Formats: sequence, C-alpha cells, structure tokens
Amino acid sequence: MSLKEYLKDYKIIILLLIIVALAFLDVHYGIHFGIDFAGGTLIPVSLEHSANATTMGTMISDLQQRVSTFGLKQVTVEGVGNSEIYITIPSISPADVNSTINIIQSQGTFVGVVNGTSAINGSDILKGSIGSISPQLANNTYTWAVQFFITAPSMSTFAKAVFGQANKPLYMYLDRPTGALILINSSILGNASLGLSPSKALSLMQSSLALGNQTIPVISVSNSNASIASAEKYISSNPKYTKIYASYNLNSSLISYLKSTNRSIYLQSAENMTPQFTAIAVNETIMESWGIVGLLSAPILNPSLTTGNVSDSYEISGIAPLTLPKGEQLSYATNQEKTIASILSGGALPIAVIPGVPSPVSPTLGKQSLVISGVIGLAAIIAISIFITIRYKKLFLIAPILLTTFAELFVITSIIGLIGTIDLAAVAGIIAVVGTGVDAQIIITDEMLSHGSGQTTARSLISKAFYIIWMDAILLIMAMMPLFFSTSMVTVIGFSEATIIGALLGVLITRPAYGAILSRHFG
Repeated sequence: MSLKEYLKDYKIIILLLIIVALAFLDVHYGIHFGIDFAGGTLIPVSLEHSANATTMGTMISDLQQRVSTFGLKQVTVEGVGNSEIYITIPSISPADVNSTINIIQSQGTFVGVVNGTSAINGSDILKGSIGSISPQLANNTYTWAVQFFITAPSMSTFAKAVFGQANKPLYMYLDRPTGALILINSSILGNASLGLSPSKALSLMQSSLALGNQTIPVISVSNSNASIASAEKYISSNPKYTKIYASYNLNSSLISYLKSTNRSIYLQSAENMTPQFTAIAVNETIMESWGIVGLLSAPILNPSLTTGNVSDSYEISGIAPLTLPKGEQLSYATNQEKTIASILSGGALPIAVIPGVPSPVSPTLGKQSLVISGVIGLAAIIAISIFITIRYKKLFLIAPILLTTFAELFVITSIIGLIGTIDLAAVAGIIAVVGTGVDAQIIITDEMLSHGSGQTTARSLISKAFYIIWMDAILLIMAMMPLFFSTSMVTVIGFSEATIIGALLGVLITRPAYGAILSRHFG
C-alpha cells in the first residue's frame, strides 16, 4: 500500500500536523528543563523577624503555592533556621528571577473598598477558586483579568457594604500601604485629555484612598513658601505616617526636611505619581489604578449587586499602559495576570520578607543524563517492536510501532516542556504513559490479527480494542486526580500532570493513528 493511501485517513494527518506544529514551537520557544537537568537560581529570603515552627510551615506553603502558580514548576522552598527561607526555581532567566522576587516580596494583602468602607478582603477569597483570563485585545490595548469566588459569610458583608452604591467604583487594592502619606507636586495634577482639572484630580485621589483610620492622605504641594510650610506642619503633627511617597521634583528644602524626619521616604517619578483615570460617563471620571498605593483596578458596581442581593464571584482587571510599545503590551498584561493570580493564590504572608541576592544553582544530573535516558528508551522501544513483530510474525508492524511510540513520546515531551517544566517527576510520568501506550498497541494489534475473521470488519475490531483502551485511560486519569489537585504536594504534581496529559493525548491522537495504520493495512 502506498504512502498516499495512509495519508487519506484524517487520524494520521492530525498526528502529523501536531508533530509539525510542536516542532515549530519547540524551536521558537524552547523546552523548559527542570533544576535536575538544567540548573536554576537560588533566592535567599530573610524574614522580618523569627518565626515559630507553625508560622514557618505556613510561610513555606504560601510561598510554594505563589511561585508554582506563577507557572514555574519544580520549585523548592526550604526553611533555614527560624528566620530564613531558600527558594530555588528552575530558571536562570533574569525576567523569571525578577518576576519571582516581585511575587515573593509582595505581602499579598487584598482589600476591596467602596465609598471608604472595606467590602471584601483576602481572607474572604476561596482558595483554589482563583482563575486567570488570558489577555484580550480591546480598544487598541491588552486587558487582563483574574476571577475568584468568596466564602458564604463574606457574601452578606459585601452585600451590606455595596448597598445603594450602584455605578460606583469598587477599588481593589493589593498590598495597600499602611501608615502612608502622599506628597504630590501640584504641577502634575489634572488630565487634559479627560478634561480633569487639578482640583478635581486631587479630590478624586483623596476620595479613592479613603478607608476610615487607614485613609492615605494626598497633599498637593507647590513651590510657594506657604505650601511648603503647610506640608511640613502636617507631617510634624501626624507622626503616625511613617511612609511618605513624594514627587522627586518637590522643592529641595522640603525633600531635605523629609529626610531629616527619620521616616521612610520614597521619591517617585512624575509617571509613578500619576494615577490612571478613566471616564465612565459624561462628566464622570474615576481613578482606575495607581501602582504606588497598590490600586489594581476599580470595576464599576453593577446595579444588580447593590440592591442587597449576594454574589459569590468577582473579578480584578486592568489594562496594559498605552505608553508601552504594542509588542510589549501583551507581555505586560500576561505578567500582570499571572502575578496577581499567584499572589492571591498564596494568600497574605504572616511575616514580611526581604529577598536576598540570587545565585545560580548547578544541575544535579545534567543534560547528559537525558541523552543516556533517551538511548536506553530507544533501545527499549526497538526491543518491544521486535518482540511484537516476532509474536505476530508481521515484519510490517515495526514501522507503525516505532512511528506512533516516538510520536507519542515527542508530543507529550513537547507539550509538557512548553507549558511547564520537564523534571524527574515529569519524566517518570512520561515513562508511565509510554508504557501504557505500548500496552494499547498490543491490544489493538491483538484484536486486528488474532481475533479477526472474514465476517468481522476492521472498524468493529478497532472499536472493541478502544473500549478497553479508553477504560484504562480513564482509570489512570482518575488515579492521578488526587495528586493533580494536591496543594500540599507540589513536587509530585508534575508526575500526575505528565501522566494525565499523556493519557489524553494517547487515546485522542497517537493510538487512533496506530489503529488507522493497521486498519488500512490489514483491513
């Protein structure tokens, strides 16, 4: 039978197209190997103060969940004494290292504020309910979003807080600073494109940051002596404000005074001191986001949520800055979505942390071990194909067995290496799935060559074989589910993930292709 006859079957064509597509992605993006094979980066973390055994366990679990949720697999988090934690990630990329450090040092304290009242906080969020929405292109920029569900008791609290606040913003903060004060140069206030006057912009900023005794004051300062003196008086009479965020271009005498107060002073650029304003209606503008105070987004409350009815699902969203080049906007939105989801998944840290200087980690096995494993695997697959050929006395079987086995190995390895990390756990899962793939080939071959008769069609024989194969795959997936959804056993999630992906790809793609080849040849 000619090659063209085999290529008439859509199952074989689908397998070949997937192989070509994955080969392109592998070349373009590369396959991610774990610490065992490619090394990684060690990030030392110091705790603000010592922790007891219980708190240290919570810190380790939260940080493990955060970094793993960000998309880096095979992350190890180890406590060292009672005041240090070592985090090792399977990457030496500066971008990955910097993103990981940002996630680590975030406290993860979430609060939603409406009309100066706390409506929802991080403890209200159901762990495991946090989901990301891939960035979407809208109005010439990329938007990102993270969805989550809240606990039953917090639903009524939220309903009371937002009652009567229809079409008002719900300010969503992550790590909103406490004991903070903002001094902004009056020259950068306002937004001409939105028709926002300096006084209106200041009023919006002040009302947006209101939260009872945790309100963050915003003071506009000009270069006049009276304005400077007024700011200094306010600061001296309010010692509770220990963190001061100030425009870098304030009067030099005021900056000198700030530095003499023994408070934490953060001089910010004009860009950082300028919030993102958005018009939500004619002559109505809100402050949508502001990085220095942790304001992520300010979704408008739907009137249906403000009548006393309760809801259990919410969303944090944002947009990529229009000032970024178009090619960087998608990257920014993707990073924001992953970062917020990671921080919310890990929850608030009980103790503040201070990341240290990252250092490279050598691979424990090296990529040479992958080559050795590959050679051994090749020998095993060839031996199995020869055994099956001898068993059924059909030399033709060697080619389809080798083709589909190597195709399955390539497809599973590529997908896992592209979306995750190939570590020892993943390799174990891949080996397990390839083993079940060989079992499936034997079942298909046995049905086609041993149980067939003149009255039995190839299609019915294949259907009978696949009933057994599907049952095996379903049982394997069910057995892996407890490991896949385990948050306390992150190190073995890679094994279950590889096994589940491999089982699904096998029954949906590679094993049907093997059956199609045999059906075409012997049918």
